[in-house]
Amino acid sequence: MDLGLRGKIALVSASSRGLGRAIAEELAAEGSNLVLCARGETTLRETAESIRKSSGVTVVDVAADVSDPDGLDRVARTALEKFGRVDILVTNSGGPPSGPFESLTPEMWDAAARLLLTSAVGLARALLPGMKGRRWGRILNVTSIAVKQPIDGLMLSNSLRAAVTGFARTLANEVAPFGVTVNTILPGYTRTDRVEELARATSVRSGKSAKDAFAKWESEIPMGRIGEPREFAAVAAFLASERASYITGSSIAVDGGWIRSLV
Repeated sequence: MDLGLRGKIALVSASSRGLGRAIAEELAAEGSNLVLCARGETTLRETAESIRKSSGVTVVDVAADVSDPDGLDRVARTALEKFGRVDILVTNSGGPPSGPFESLTPEMWDAAARLLLTSAVGLARALLPGMKGRRWGRILNVTSIAVKQPIDGLMLSNSLRAAVTGFARTLANEVAPFGVTVNTILPGYTRTDRVEELARATSVRSGKSAKDAFAKWESEIPMGRIGEPREFAAVAAFLASERASYITGSSIAVDGGWIRSLV
């Protein structure tokens, strides 16, 4: 299937590793040029070089923290200066700290809001006018299965990723007449550093091993295994494509059947 992505310009945040990197690699394999950003400059540079070599596309890397307004502005400005446009925006970030409500300070809530919600809103604000003007664009927000079925101990993620979903669903209706689609993708338990971190935190709280945490999660997943980043990235590439032009306002889970709700 030709996804119609060759020559498109995609900006993927938090893309030096994990789900962000997998999405970037998948888009590059389809011929999209990339703007990558992440906080860790060394890892980001290595990822960008690896994708350049494997795919032959143009990759611009910008070391920046998108939870900081200056970093967010620098990423968007660099993309527009280099390419003149961004066709595909993928908002993504690391997860905030886990823990129950009473362990979370006001500062932690503010930081989580900047990391998850403000970064998504800010990047959309910077890049949406061009998409509307060209009457073509794709905005994908990476959230979590927690927006449909909250996960114990993830108060910050449950709350703020749900806010991103509300933002995306409302924006989808506003920009649909301009040929711009807005969707959210919900990763389930996937083999990333973030899930390894959650397993360690679960181990500390429960007194059991991280291996036990993985075994419990796998027992809850109908497919009986943890997902792989490339499986998630394949869905992102399709939603970013020409072929997904009539899908907007959707929240699509890639979770091996973990979510038990009907819709």
